[in-house]
Amino acid sequence: MLVSPKKPKYNPRARRAARRRLVQAIYQWLLTQDPPIQLISQFLNLEAAHFVDLEDPQEELDLAYFQTLAQAILQDAERLDALLTPHLDRPVAQLDPIEHAILLLGCYELTQCPDLPWRVAINEAIELAKCFGSDKSYQYINGILDKVQRG
Repeated sequence: MLVSPKKPKYNPRARRAARRRLVQAIYQWLLTQDPPIQLISQFLNLEAAHFVDLEDPQEELDLAYFQTLAQAILQDAERLDALLTPHLDRPVAQLDPIEHAILLLGCYELTQCPDLPWRVAINEAIELAKCFGSDKSYQYINGILDKVQRG
């Protein structure tokens, strides 16, 4: 008897699009330190008419995922930084803000999203680093998140 793999209860493409916006929101927060509720509200208002991915206007975002993770990550950034710190080669304050944003998102998904396979969380962070980071930042992100996943 063949068992078909379980389909996710979410749209993976919509989650990927939400992650891109999450990195942008976390990055902005790292630079401005605006209150999380104000920042989330601002990002939602930008797309109020139709919450879409700016890179692909036909691609809808997982709005609930964006809201849930944005609020949790911004409120729990100190704890996430504490989980990352033992694996970093420099102080958190010296991280490139885009790398820091991706690491916060990846660390949160690894530690707080048990329904998401760890390989998916790390791969999504690598893809974000390729999209937003410098040439080799995806390798750095991969190494740090792999160490976080191992404990």
